[in-house]
Amino acid sequence: MKCRGFAFLGAWILVLAWSAALWAAEAAKPSKPVEPTPLSGTQPLDWEGDIASRLVDGVDRFLLGEIAKSVERRAAFWKIDASSPEKYTASLEPLRQRLAHILGVRDARVPFDAPELVGTTRDPALVARGKGYQVFAVRWPALRDVDGEGLLLVPEGKPVADVIAIPDADQTPEQLAGLLPGVEPESQFARRLAESGCRVLVPMLINRQVSVRKLTNREYLYRPAFEMGRHLIGYELQKVLAGVDWFAKEGGPEARIGVMGYGEGGMLALYAGALDPRIDAVCTSGYFGPREGVWQEPIYRNVFGLLERFGDAELAAMVAPRTLIVEAAKGPEVVVPPGTGGGPGRLTTPPLEDVRREFGRIANVTGALASAPRELIVSGDGSGPFGGAARSFLAALAGGSPLAPSGPAPEVLRKDFALEARHARQMHQIDRHTQWLLSESAYVRAEFMKKLDTSSLDKYQKSAEPYRQFFYDEVIGRFEYKPLPANPRTRKAYDQPKWTGYEVVLDVFPDVIAYGVLLLPKDQKPGEKRPVVVCQHGLEGRPTDTFLNDHPAYHDFAAKLAERGFVTFAPQNLYLFQDRFRTLQRKANPIKKTLFSIITPQHQQIVDWLQTLPFVDPDRIGFYGLSYGGKTAMRVPALVTDYALSICSADFNEWVWKNASTRAPYSYVWTGEYEIFEFDLGHTFNYAEMAALIAPRPFMVERGHFDGVSSDEAVAYEYAKVRHLYAARLGIADRTEIEFFVGPHTIHGKGTYEFLHKHLKWPKPATSQGAPAP
Repeated sequence: MKCRGFAFLGAWILVLAWSAALWAAEAAKPSKPVEPTPLSGTQPLDWEGDIASRLVDGVDRFLLGEIAKSVERRAAFWKIDASSPEKYTASLEPLRQRLAHILGVRDARVPFDAPELVGTTRDPALVARGKGYQVFAVRWPALRDVDGEGLLLVPEGKPVADVIAIPDADQTPEQLAGLLPGVEPESQFARRLAESGCRVLVPMLINRQVSVRKLTNREYLYRPAFEMGRHLIGYELQKVLAGVDWFAKEGGPEARIGVMGYGEGGMLALYAGALDPRIDAVCTSGYFGPREGVWQEPIYRNVFGLLERFGDAELAAMVAPRTLIVEAAKGPEVVVPPGTGGGPGRLTTPPLEDVRREFGRIANVTGALASAPRELIVSGDGSGPFGGAARSFLAALAGGSPLAPSGPAPEVLRKDFALEARHARQMHQIDRHTQWLLSESAYVRAEFMKKLDTSSLDKYQKSAEPYRQFFYDEVIGRFEYKPLPANPRTRKAYDQPKWTGYEVVLDVFPDVIAYGVLLLPKDQKPGEKRPVVVCQHGLEGRPTDTFLNDHPAYHDFAAKLAERGFVTFAPQNLYLFQDRFRTLQRKANPIKKTLFSIITPQHQQIVDWLQTLPFVDPDRIGFYGLSYGGKTAMRVPALVTDYALSICSADFNEWVWKNASTRAPYSYVWTGEYEIFEFDLGHTFNYAEMAALIAPRPFMVERGHFDGVSSDEAVAYEYAKVRHLYAARLGIADRTEIEFFVGPHTIHGKGTYEFLHKHLKWPKPATSQGAPAP
């Protein structure tokens, strides 16, 4: 089935590409010139060039501006009491809870007495001996059926401190302990700390190798976890914090626990120190710096809402009053180029002046606690981590204990460390946990939505309102700006026998516009108010796709509806120009926003403007979208309640499954749409829950049997929940429908047209035909 699903989808994409090429050639033919007069009551539109490109560029500027403003805005969330170290630590608890939530540190960890030794009769758990210490292969439980694995370096005698030493993602514990080549001896900080009398636990991290359908291993695990409100960062933090649990349990009140990491490990060390006050000292190397450019880093570092409250300086302030050592060292240099299947990104070493500036911000955050112990160390040749950071870290952690001189390389006792098998186990465990969350998610969503009151339509609408606000604020992301005056600019651009088309530009926010094409039937009588259908294109689409030259996916449905007497409006949505729009999602996510944080106010402005037009009935404006426009049909009408109905074509789905499953052949986990994942949607709003926010307004699904976006079974399963709400719970069965037709990913234009005529109360023409059969 998996192969058949992908094979069909690939074949359909080829057919669409061929058809679209023919369509584009036809569209390129010169048309009859039209005098660009404005619509009555609007200003002339005199813009030249590609307005869609201008729209995307403006949103890009707007989001970059919002990222820059996030630094100053964070202060509103930092209500701290710096009158004493104890009160300071206690006052940070709400911030710790929020940080844990967005990092996905949300599952209970498994208590355990001690790590288990990992060995066989051929390869014992004791893998090496060094000067004054032994090295063991170990495993320890973290959460449910996810373990940490790595090495434990045990010194002779009582340890002076317990340390979790975290390598970069492309380093192994064995390299950090000097058992395998790849890390210079001076940078083997796990070994150096063990030689100095520390007991050192070294977890392995998921590496960055490309092995799963052109995705890095880290992105492969990140994608479904993000959808389920978890994160690869969170999973790896759970393993680190499980180690802290063990050290704290064994050491009791006298325990001295430190965390030190490099690269990806430096990131985890900083997060761990911010989350867990039991950690006495933190050292981060090759990571610290301004985080406002996180959207340019590999996507597995994308954390939804991070910059709303946290930059690296804020995370460092959460370590206070404990010790923080920041080593400005050359970090991992990583490039994920565009077009590889995953999200493009890069890791570079920030300039030293940027590191110093971010480090200097810590005192601004901690306020009266500015004297908390912290130190910025610049690596000798920029390639650390080196002894200076380890020396300061150990002195702070272990009461002035010195860093011992580097000893001889340890004696390696194991011939084969089975690194690939261990990595595969860790990949499987994390994936299995995310898939378990997916299997449980329907029950979690049902519990989440249980406050809906279906005893009457009035009570239902009132009870749905808090969910609408939550959906907007916590899932989609709301900009708190009032929209600008629309300042409509228009020009007549199309003149057909039965309708006239006007290009329209509206202001929304600074640098943000709404753009589309308004089609007006020519048979409209003076003073007559007609219903409107907003006709939304899909991925990489244009407004003209919906009304010119019979595009194979749209079949001119906006034009055909205009010929049936509806006013139609075809907006330009953001999802155009491939990486140009996908990086908008990357820029939006760190400030707790999404593409739909822009698309929703654009549509609100469009509807508000349409309602002012003298020939429009403001209470009869419907929405009809295909593909990515179908995604819009689920999200925007749920929030823009002025839409009187919504039709989702070629997209309705068991959406969470489609995004989070690593088994389903239709899953986005495998595809190039790296922007598609929405944080924690799995535990809040699948498509049935989004439809519940559209109810009691009419809602319809249009589904082609051979549409490769999903299976009929998955679509019917999710829609059955919608039908149950409308028919069984609310008693409004006539307000929802699903139409299956024999065809692919396309507008069918049969039952949907009937639905529009019925619910927008517009008479059907005496003779009419829907879109041509595919």
